[in-house]
Amino acid sequence: MMSRCSIVSSDSYYLLPLQRADLLRRCPPSAAPFSSWQRPPSGAVTTEDGYILTMQRIPEGRNGDGGTAAAGPRQPVLLQHGVLMDGTTWVLNSPEESLAYVLADAGYDVWIANARGTRWSRRHSTLDSSSPAYWRWSWDELALYELPATVGFVYQKTGKRVDYVGHSMVGTLMALASLSEGRLVDKLRSAALLSPMLAWLGISEFDPKGLPVTNFLKLLCLDPSIDCYDLMTSLTGKNCCLNESTVELFLNYEPQPTSTRNMVHFAQTYRDGVPSKFDFGGRDANLRQYGQERPPAYNMSAISSEFPIFLSYGGRDFLSDVEDVRRLLIDLRSHDADKLTVQFVPEFAHVDFIIGVSAKTVVYDQVLAFFRRLG
Repeated sequence: MMSRCSIVSSDSYYLLPLQRADLLRRCPPSAAPFSSWQRPPSGAVTTEDGYILTMQRIPEGRNGDGGTAAAGPRQPVLLQHGVLMDGTTWVLNSPEESLAYVLADAGYDVWIANARGTRWSRRHSTLDSSSPAYWRWSWDELALYELPATVGFVYQKTGKRVDYVGHSMVGTLMALASLSEGRLVDKLRSAALLSPMLAWLGISEFDPKGLPVTNFLKLLCLDPSIDCYDLMTSLTGKNCCLNESTVELFLNYEPQPTSTRNMVHFAQTYRDGVPSKFDFGGRDANLRQYGQERPPAYNMSAISSEFPIFLSYGGRDFLSDVEDVRRLLIDLRSHDADKLTVQFVPEFAHVDFIIGVSAKTVVYDQVLAFFRRLG
């Protein structure tokens, strides 16, 4: 029996331990797969702009059934985390409550993406992560290069169109932006978007776990009058369904770095009230980049009306609020009604969708039902 810490032979994927997310510390990937991931086709993907992204895979459920000739190959699902997070967010709860494990146990071939700049995807074909040039990207590049690379890799490895699950601004906006420009429709079967977001420094890397921020938060949390749990909910909305041990795990593994340009792009989106390409800050710069004075807007109404989409959003979510989703639904008003599923969870805030103890019964079961309707 292969150890849960072993390498999946032939392709050198690092198999995430199925027992518990905190085993990641005791069961790290060995040096061998990390070195081999520099050379596709292995457990890493190199984007067109040179970023080397580590992917994890859970090819079978806890019963060990990875798919048989009689049953046929498993349907692949790609999980994409949100901004300031990485793929670990999908496995922080118990196997019964974490989406990655829920999908694997339900018979899916689960692939977990880790965006550029995060802990397991900090390499580049020519640049070092300490270089400002490494961090010259925003979610434009994630939609243009990163998502097509990861989806294409899973499609090539499995030979099947991929179901996609994205969370928060990065996980949802990069998919919507790609789909609005006609990319991925030949390789994606569907998209389930949790907490979808449309509208919403002097250094190159925005690192919320950097020493200055970490020291500040530690000092802040020493004050007995300050509840550090509420420090998180003040940003995300009052999450209804978290437990202390999961929050501790979440704060231990997350947040992860992103680029300052990415955060600036989010701020521009919030300022303008519409998702557009990155604004380079001047008429001449935008003319050079886009051939027009203002950056072009993404046209979400251009998404194919036949493409299956599942949207789930919460009533207490400060980041993906009801108005944000309402605007998206206006853009999708011509979508085939049979291809668009919308779920509103009044008591959920932003983080409930990924580590809430009731997320499995409230949201994930609906995601599974959505996927199963596709055949």
